Amino acid sequence: MTTRSPSRAQQRPARAAKEPPKYVLKLYVAGVTPRSREAIQTVTAVCAEHLAGRYELEVIDLYQQPLLARGDQIIAAPTLLKKLPLPLRRLIGSMADRDRVIVGLDLRPRKQSG
Repeated sequence: MTTRSPSRAQQRPARAAKEPPKYVLKLYVAGVTPRSREAIQTVTAVCAEHLAGRYELEVIDLYQQPLLARGDQIIAAPTLLKKLPLPLRRLIGSMADRDRVIVGLDLRPRKQSG
């Protein structure tokens, strides 16, 4: 009677194949204004709540680093750019509405109309 040991693929934990994606985000703001602070606070809170341990958030002040905005084709601030996971997404304007940010990052599906 022969017994077979499980292959290496069978020994790997199943969750390794189902690991949630890492988010790469850039938040463009314009100076230290109430609107910029609000955007930073909202995006940071959403990331901490929904993406804990699996996101990179870079905050870029357009006044201090204007060339970075040109590379990402930023025309307004604040703008949140989701580079990964694909598809690339842009949220432009006020970030006061947490639900809008959550839906914009594809963390919750959009409501179907009708």
